[in-house]
Amino acid sequence: MAQPFLELVGIGKAYPGVQALAGVSLSVSPGEVIGLIGENGAGKSTLMKVLGGVVAPSTGTIQLDGKDYPALTVKDALAAGIAFVHQELNLFENLDAAANVFIGREPRYGGLLNLVNKRKLHEDTGPLLERLGCDFKPDTLVAELSIAQRQQLEIAKALSLGARVVIMDEPTSSLTISETNRLLDIIRDLKASGVAVIFISHRLNEVKQCVDRVVVLRDGRLVGALDRDQISHEAMIRLMIGRDLKELYTPPLSRARDAVLDLVELRTTTYPSQPVNLSLRRGEILGLAGLIGAGRTELARAVFGIDQPVSGGVRLEGRAIRITNPRDAINHGIYLVPEDRKQSGLILDHSIANNISLPDMMSYASFALISRRKEIKNAEQQRRALSIKAESVARQVNTLSGGNQQKVVLAKWLSMRPSVLIFDEPTRGVDVGAKTEIYDLMRGLADSGVAILMISSDLEEVIGVSDRMAVMHEGAIAGILARKDFSEETIMQLAVGHSVH
Repeated sequence: MAQPFLELVGIGKAYPGVQALAGVSLSVSPGEVIGLIGENGAGKSTLMKVLGGVVAPSTGTIQLDGKDYPALTVKDALAAGIAFVHQELNLFENLDAAANVFIGREPRYGGLLNLVNKRKLHEDTGPLLERLGCDFKPDTLVAELSIAQRQQLEIAKALSLGARVVIMDEPTSSLTISETNRLLDIIRDLKASGVAVIFISHRLNEVKQCVDRVVVLRDGRLVGALDRDQISHEAMIRLMIGRDLKELYTPPLSRARDAVLDLVELRTTTYPSQPVNLSLRRGEILGLAGLIGAGRTELARAVFGIDQPVSGGVRLEGRAIRITNPRDAINHGIYLVPEDRKQSGLILDHSIANNISLPDMMSYASFALISRRKEIKNAEQQRRALSIKAESVARQVNTLSGGNQQKVVLAKWLSMRPSVLIFDEPTRGVDVGAKTEIYDLMRGLADSGVAILMISSDLEEVIGVSDRMAVMHEGAIAGILARKDFSEETIMQLAVGHSVH
């Protein structure tokens, strides 16, 4: 291994009443891929902000090419070749790929007119896109690019800055399996060309696939590191949460009972030629697997009344029901925990209590006036029952971690005694400890008689949590699997449209 060009030595960062980092040391060598893992709130983001010059450390030293710095500025970090690919991509959709790569650094001509030289801009961008194997051109508008292509563009921007280390924050959270594999190939290419990568992810299987070593943060401290030959799923989890996790799958207390929800020849606007027939039983967790774009979210939206189906219907406990909007679904006890909790599941600048009471305001009203006392009492009960980490239900939801935000979404529905709960990507962006809590909550709900439909693109999750599984391909149910028939190979065969005998 080459000598480190970048070292963080004893980095600490204190905020009023909070020690975000304490004595963290980390070295980065050319061509090294480092996995940085830890639960939400472990200090990963703060450490990367220190590295990027956004936050100055309270204690410690940053060494760059042998020179000591008490802190970096953003300009220092860029000059040193420290580049970021953020989970929330930072691109201008109305500009083309080349303009985004060189934004603020465009080649110019025309003397006093100082015009952008578009020909040279595209010429300079072309080799960067080719290096990454991009299937779009420098003049392609960003608005036309997929999430995976936009991520490649962010990496191209980093390379245009002469990046020596690229920090990737949850880079695969919105990618399909094939797109994820392409990103891992890009990481291998960066490594081969001497560019270091810091890979931050909750998806431990991907960490295991691509990194040379793993560094683990817990409660702002570096609690351990694993060399390549020491990396295993169990070892990473043990360091992250300070204990072993039990096996992912917990069997139900009793066998699934009669069908609660039946989808009968239901056709969505996305796949109007594909009728879906599916039964969801009381007391079971039915996993819904498939590739992104297979129509799983569209099916959930139709059942919850967000979108109107082209034809077909829904039966609840054998009786046909009419769902024309989400209020109809809610009135029948059918609730949706959406894929994008920030956009569709929460009002981020409102309190925990407000979010929990929002779908059922009249339950807290006397003579059309909301009883703040009732609202807070229920919210406190849910906060304790779900172990939502907040000192008060008056706390704004946007200050919570991803796992705790997801629990708030759950809390508002659990207050209303669900019959059917649809979870769409329930643990996306959630750390491993909070994932386990959510799985336990799902199992507890199923055991209490709730029928649960869980949509997940994470094969480990859908195999590890489901009692039974349906697999979708291009809007159709390609197959239904009993638990004894679960395997990654079988699921993928069905997901790509191959029959399984």
